[in-house]
Amino acid sequence: MTSHFEDPIGRAVFDYHFNSINQPVIVHSDDFDDDTIDTSYLFRSYKQMPALEKKAMNLCSGTILDIGACAGPHSFYLQQKGFEVTALETSALCCEVLKNRDIKNIIQQDIFKFNQQPFDTILLLMNGTGIAGTLSGLDILLHHLKGLLNPGGQILIDSSDLIFLFEEEDGSALIDISAGKYYGELVFQTEYKNWISQPFPWLYVDVDNLRNSTEKNQLKLDKIFKGAHYDYLARITL
Repeated sequence: MTSHFEDPIGRAVFDYHFNSINQPVIVHSDDFDDDTIDTSYLFRSYKQMPALEKKAMNLCSGTILDIGACAGPHSFYLQQKGFEVTALETSALCCEVLKNRDIKNIIQQDIFKFNQQPFDTILLLMNGTGIAGTLSGLDILLHHLKGLLNPGGQILIDSSDLIFLFEEEDGSALIDISAGKYYGELVFQTEYKNWISQPFPWLYVDVDNLRNSTEKNQLKLDKIFKGAHYDYLARITL
């Protein structure tokens, strides 16, 4: 019998790190078939990172805020490189793992409630736009992040354009405009062993909508680095 637990991913990360249990996290969505996340992937090294993440690592500079640090693959690598990194994470279990991995600066807090010192680089990876939840939430997220940037600072954030899921053979896209929501606004649940999370909104956003949101916040979409399959990394600056 499955019981509710607020943090299936945190439990999986904790089990992998402290108990050497590598059991996948199941991701549920009403819109798609179930998917899985290999827990060991959340501990990936620089060599194991996809090209977009490596690009983001190489673009980092100055003081860094790693939002949604999880098991800390990015914080760990950047700290080894000599950067001053703050790992921001809501999961108490993930924070225990980060501490045991010797990440120096760990803050357990929601990004929308975080309002401390500004940073030179703000990092949001593994579909970093997701935490915005919705298109309107993206405007709120970028407005908040803008206030956490030092002059000359940057936001490095990635996402995917899910339009490819609706494409016809002739290249056109079949979107139900009566659906009442943007096609990249999804709702997920995560499951690990006997624990399943509450449903949560997650946003995948196309480049045009991301650019619109940056412009609303008087930010600049500086560069786009395209991945192999509709994914991309954006560099947003003041």
